[in-house]
This record gives sequence, structure tokens and C-alpha cells, in this order.
Amino acid sequence: MTADIFILILGLIVLILGGEFLVRGASRLALSFRISPLVVGLTIVAFSTSAPELLVSLYAALKGSPDFAMGNVVGSNISNLSLVLGMACLFGIIPIQTQTAVRDWAITFIASLMLLVFSFGGELVFVEGLILFLSLLAYITYLLINGRRHKIKVELEVGEVESTVKEKVKDLSLLALGGACLYFGSNWFIDGSASIAATFGIAERIIGLTVLAIGTSLPEMVTSIIAARKGETEMALGNLFGSNIFNILSILGITAMINSLEVNPLIIERDMLWMLALTLGILPLMLLHKKLGMPSGIALLLFYAAYLFFMLR
Repeated sequence: MTADIFILILGLIVLILGGEFLVRGASRLALSFRISPLVVGLTIVAFSTSAPELLVSLYAALKGSPDFAMGNVVGSNISNLSLVLGMACLFGIIPIQTQTAVRDWAITFIASLMLLVFSFGGELVFVEGLILFLSLLAYITYLLINGRRHKIKVELEVGEVESTVKEKVKDLSLLALGGACLYFGSNWFIDGSASIAATFGIAERIIGLTVLAIGTSLPEMVTSIIAARKGETEMALGNLFGSNIFNILSILGITAMINSLEVNPLIIERDMLWMLALTLGILPLMLLHKKLGMPSGIALLLFYAAYLFFMLR
């Protein structure tokens, strides 16, 4: 039992490190080839930061643990907009930008609705995964076109980038190290979770929606809290919406294209409805107050507590 917990924690740490290495290596390499920071931010960084969740979901699906894969995504989306956002609101005021309230929220809700509709058949198949992924490509294309038109800035914290051969080799090494960490980390994370579930007789759905979901949401939580403490909250909500969009369209889209994904009826009837209700409930908070502060944070955390209570009953 102790060994399983150690493997799970080790897998999570290696996953987080792998995602960080991948982001830095891929971003620096792309920038060294004079690729636009906007393109790098909206494509390479976005996909790299979703890599831990993708590897976890893909490995779980291939290993025959679909509840881990689906629970990881649905649970992460719920924790992003309730636990992570709620914690961030306790540390600072999050202003609501018009494009966040209109564009990012709408795409997040539509993606969640698409996932619910596609899941009604009890399985996500190749065609549905392809539709999700093509929707992501259309969304990214829109962002790139709109970003150039309105000069949208993307924050990239990758340090100074040089185009020397030595630096490129260093960035390639980071890229390779990140990929290796993601591969082994996802294996250990899933294996540890599966062993713990088997030992205590806990359903894989519960483990996926809690341990896996919160674990893969930790980077977003740490980043959001640090940003809120520093008063750098302008992009916080938009980034969380973006993470949820990528979780559904990218992670489940790619996973379903590689291997059909069985969907637990309980996830459809309960967890996805909680995810949709949460996404819908955030809209009036954004439109009425134009900012999210401590009262909103407390409300979001209470929502997450209620979700855990009814899920674990």
C-alpha cells in the first residue's frame, strides 16, 4: 500500500516536471526559429501544458481503464472552475474581460455540451474524437487570426532565447527529457491509482474524478494562486477556460481517435451535468459583478465541496 502511494506521488511529480520541461524546450526551440510568440503561445505552449493530462488519459484508455481517462478530464474541468478558481479568488480580485465573458466562456460551454451529446451512446469513437479535435483546430485558427488583428499578447516565461547550436541542443534535450518524464510519470501515476483503487475497493470513476483530476490540476492551481498574490490576474480566468477547452477537444479528441473510449453512465448522468451546471453558473457571476473576488471564491469552493459530498455518497 505504501509502495502504491509512493508510486502515485512519484508519477505525479515526474508528470509535472515533464510538462514543465516540454513547455520550456518546445517554446524556446520554436522561438529560436523565429516563430511568432503568439503562434507559440496558442499552439505549442497550449498543447504542452495539456500533455500530462493527455498522457494520463491515453495510457488509461489503452490499459482498459476508461473511467480514469474520462474522470481525469471531467474532474479536472470541474476542479479548474471551482477549486482552482475559488482558491485564486481568495488571494486576489480577478477582473472579467469582455472576450473572456463572451468568447472563452461560450467555447467552454459548447465543448462541454458536445462531450455530453457524444457520450450518450456510451462510447467516444474515432469520428467523434475527430470532430472534437477539428473543433480545436478551428478554435486555434480563430485565435491566431483574431490575435494578429487585435494584437493580443501572450505571456511566455521561457527566459532569453538564443539561436546558437548549443542552445538548440539544450532545448532539444529539455524536449526529450520532458517526453520521457511524461511517459514514465503517466505510467506510474495510473498504476499507483489503479492499485490503490483495487486495494480499497474504490471505483475507478471516483479515483479519476478526484486523485487524478486534482493531481493534474495542481500546476494550474499553483500558477493561479501565485498570480493572484502578485496581482497578475488579468489572464487567470481566460487561462482556466482555455485549459478546459483543451482538456475536452484535445485530450479526449486525440484519445478517442487512437482508442475508442467507453463512457461510464454515472459520469454522463452526474459528473458531466455538474460540469455543465458549474460552467453555466459562472456566467451570471461574470456578467453581474464584472469581477470575481472573495465572495465568488467562497461560493465556488462550496460548490466543489457539495460536488465531492454528492459524488462520494
